[in-house]
Amino acid sequence: MSNDPYAALGVTKTASQDDIKKAYRRIAKESHPDLNPGDPAAEARFKAAAAAFDLLKDPEKRGRFDRGEIDASGQETPERRFYREYAEGPEATYHTSRGYEDFSDVFGDLFGQRARGGRSGGMQMRGPDQYYTLEVGFLEAAKGAVRRITLPGGGTLDVKIPEGLADGQTIRLRGKGGPGLGGGPSGDALVTVSVAAHPFFRREAADILVDLPITFDEAVLGAKIECPTIGGRVALTVPKGATSGQVLRLRGRGVKKGAGHGDQRVTLKIVAPPKIDPELEDFMRRWRVDHRYDPRRGMGA
Repeated sequence: MSNDPYAALGVTKTASQDDIKKAYRRIAKESHPDLNPGDPAAEARFKAAAAAFDLLKDPEKRGRFDRGEIDASGQETPERRFYREYAEGPEATYHTSRGYEDFSDVFGDLFGQRARGGRSGGMQMRGPDQYYTLEVGFLEAAKGAVRRITLPGGGTLDVKIPEGLADGQTIRLRGKGGPGLGGGPSGDALVTVSVAAHPFFRREAADILVDLPITFDEAVLGAKIECPTIGGRVALTVPKGATSGQVLRLRGRGVKKGAGHGDQRVTLKIVAPPKIDPELEDFMRRWRVDHRYDPRRGMGA
């Protein structure tokens, strides 16, 4: 290990205070012993960086070192105490309570919380968040469900799909992520949900959309028919003289929206019979003679 604190942090003597802090944060993130158990090289690198930061973070002490008034350990130069001894000795602790930019400030930046305790109790750090993706069925997202996912380590996790979940939304399961260090809290599991397409339902915000085929006679005469919804089949009244593209609305039959629900919008589509029998063909020929009309009127260029 170099007895030059600038070299220990990988910065030049002209580095700003912000550059010094950034360099220490980078080394701490890469080499902290709690993150590299059983790695003596990483621990030695971290100790040296910690000692260097303790010296250089204080502008007054840094100035005295640069002028040769103190050595790398912070001692008066006549004592000739080497930086290696300081960095690897008991003075090289991981936490201090001195100064604004002390070690707990740095670890607060790194890990999102204050570093607490000393080496005797271990640093307490929140565990890492873990990320997953999950595909669910259209109706599972619309109505809510519970799905079980298998974790990389072989364990399982039950994920509650809330009613009305939209495609691409993320579910946060607090405390279900990676374990904390030194008794710190576990991270969270974040599950991003992909909603599969449905054979005939579509979704627009909180509304459910469906195209509903009807017959010639239902369109002409009107009818009461069954219509599928995400909650099951319901009765729908087709008005007399209905046309393809006409939209009927079923109030409250959409997905959850606040304290209520959206609607289901039903687009009617008149469908010809699969086979035109002679009787129907003869009737339509006779009907056309006396009742011809032009639904495309006004569409000319």
